[in-house]
Parts: sequence; C-alpha cells; structure tokens
Amino acid sequence: MKPVKLGICGLGTVASGAVNILKRNAESIAGRAGCSIEVIQVGSRRLKDNCDLAGVDFTTDVFDVVCNPEVDVVIELIGGYDVAKELVLKAIENGKHVVTANKALIAVHGNEIFAAAAEKNVTVAYEAAVAGGIPIIKALREGMAANKINWLAGIINGTGNFILTEMKDKGRDFADVLKEAQDLGYAEADPTFDVEGIDAAHKLTIMASAAFGVPLQFDSAYTEGISQLSTADVEYAEELGYRIKHLGITRLHKDGFELRVHPTLVPEKQLLAKVDGVMNSVLVDGDAVGQTLYYGAGAGSEATASAVIADVVDIARAINVDAGVMVPYLGFSPEKITDLSVLPIDEIVSAYYLRILASDHSGVLAKVASILSEQGINIESVMQKESELQDGKIPMIMLTHEVKEKNINVAIEQIEALSEIEGKVVRIRVEHLSS
Repeated sequence: MKPVKLGICGLGTVASGAVNILKRNAESIAGRAGCSIEVIQVGSRRLKDNCDLAGVDFTTDVFDVVCNPEVDVVIELIGGYDVAKELVLKAIENGKHVVTANKALIAVHGNEIFAAAAEKNVTVAYEAAVAGGIPIIKALREGMAANKINWLAGIINGTGNFILTEMKDKGRDFADVLKEAQDLGYAEADPTFDVEGIDAAHKLTIMASAAFGVPLQFDSAYTEGISQLSTADVEYAEELGYRIKHLGITRLHKDGFELRVHPTLVPEKQLLAKVDGVMNSVLVDGDAVGQTLYYGAGAGSEATASAVIADVVDIARAINVDAGVMVPYLGFSPEKITDLSVLPIDEIVSAYYLRILASDHSGVLAKVASILSEQGINIESVMQKESELQDGKIPMIMLTHEVKEKNINVAIEQIEALSEIEGKVVRIRVEHLSS
C-alpha cells in the first residue's frame, strides 16, 4: 500500500503531540491503517522545538501546505474561524482530505464545509474537535448507529469543571480559582469562551447534529456561564444531595430539540456528578442500549492528538481501499438530515434550585409559595439558613418539581418584586438525567 502523506497547519500543543505520537507509534499505527503515514510538511508562523521535525519540510505559510500536490491529508490545527475556514475550503478545493480539531470552525461553518467536501468527494474528519481524546463522535455516528438517541448531557469543558471542583472541595471562590486555572494553563488570559459556556456550546452543537441528524445550529444554542456562581450555592447544593456541574444538554422532541449549556444541579449519586478536575464526560441515552458513559481527558497535547491520528487512520484506510467517505459527516445520509429547529429556552422543562434572600418575618415563605403555586410550580423541599441570618435577612433555598422555564421566569420576577426580598433570585436548573 502506498504511504499516506500528511501536511500539518499549526505547530501548537496538539500538532506537536501528533508529530510525536506518529513517530513513536509509527509501526502500530501503520499496522492499523494498512500503510505507513508520513508527515511531509508543516506550516506555522514560527518553528518550535516541541517536536522532532527532522526530514519534514517547514514553511511559514500554511497555504503552502494545502497547495502541496504531495500532501494527501491536511491537518488543520491553527484554530479560530476566518483563516481556518479559508484554509480548509482551499484544501477541499484542491482535492485533499482534512482532519481538524477546530470545534468553533465546525460548529459555525460545518454545514458549508461538509457540503463542499461532499461535492469534491473528500473527507472532513473532526473527532478531536469534541472532548479531546474521548471518541464520542465515533460512538454517536457508529457505535450507536442502531439507536434512536434520546438525549445526551456532558461536562465538555475542563476549565469550568476544574473551577467548580475546587469551589466544592476547598470552598474557594470563583475569582480565586480562575486565577489559578490561568496560572496552570487551563484557562486563557481571556477565559470567556470557557467560563461563559461558548466553548461547550460549540462542542454540544456538533454532538447534537451527530446524535439527531440535524444541521449544525450553533447560533441557536442557549449559553449561561459559571462566573456568577457563589461558593454558598455550591455548599447548599451539597447539603441537598447535589453537585453543581456546567453541563451541555441536548434532548430530542417531536417538534425540535434542546441545545443548552448552563450550570446544573446533578444528584450526587449520578455518574456525571463524580467527574472532577479537568476531566470531560458525556452521558448518552439511546432507546436500545440505554445510558452509556464516555469519560477521559478532554484536552491536552497527546490526548487530543490521539483523536486527530485516529481520524487520519480512518482516512488512510479509505484512501487505500478507494472507499471514499465511509461514514457520513453527521452520521446520517444527507437526504436523511432532518430540518428540526432548536427549541427556545423558555420551552424547556426542568426542576429548579432557587436561592432567595428574604426578610426574617413570618409569612414570607407563604407569599413565595403562593407565587410559585400560581405558576403551577410545586415545591420539593425548602431549607432556611437561620445560622446565616444577617441584617434581618436570611437565605431561603428551594428545590422545585419540573416546570416550563417560562413559568419559573414569571415566578422569579414576581418574587423579586416583593418588598421582603432583597436582590436577585439565584436560579440553577436541576437535571436528574433520565428519559
């Protein structure tokens, strides 16, 4: 079999990990692919010493790579939207297969990119774009092909999970842990994408499309971050038997599907509640197999590079048997993609955690309960923190039964208008992660 020749665009942590793994495990990778796989060119703004590029052509112009007639597969690892999109489309135009770890690119421009690739009969593979080394895309598209997938929920941003774990385990506040996450390299200098849920929404958008066979619809995703969470809420959740996790959740309905990222109370006995630190995990519910859990490193040099190389191996197999695109991009044949829309967040159904700062007077709880009742909201439990009475105000924590989001929003607005209530009501959704 002829060797498959790779061109890599970008030379950051994932690219260096890919080069190192390809050299270290060349024999076993060739055994799986049915041919040798060689890196022949790397394009990057600057040469770095984080991997061995002996015998590899180096260029500072990444477009040299996609225009190199010797390159069979382009690996795009530069990140971002604009240049990456131009690069990938140019590679496709030149008849080259593409492997990318760029979740933002696929979530936002994937529909256009997949259409261009189908027209040129080349593959665009993106396993590494979601949850690093966890093979969740392969699981959704292939391993669960017999199932109608009902829903999935995941911890898909390691930075946010690290912050929430430290807040839970050590009682630290958000700002303090965020600074440590930045010092450790888990969070960027501008951590917005991580802590406000944008990164997770990119990944969730891709998983939802692969799970349900719908177009990528990132612009319709609901995102809510963790920057406003307090240590008190983390502690109160624990007292109630829950953990707060920053979850991406998508659930299929007849008239649409949910696509939402937000802080969530998860029962402490649930498997996702036990995922701590920078680890990622995705829980998938299929009608035939039931619930399956995927867990592992969601980022990192060699963890993500592992997924990149797995995609390269799939493409190498296809090249050498002339099989073309072996698995449809989203797991469904193009004519079977269903044009379902994302449900507005007001229409989702959830239970809720409410923290209300109220005057320590008789009758306040009755007023709040009456407002909730008027909106059809039943209270599961109430906890008042008498030990934290300060300036005549006392925290009142409630768990509700499931109700539509629009009803809880109306109730919260009315509760906040009461003269006995101070400030904003803290609201966190609760998921028991069942069918």
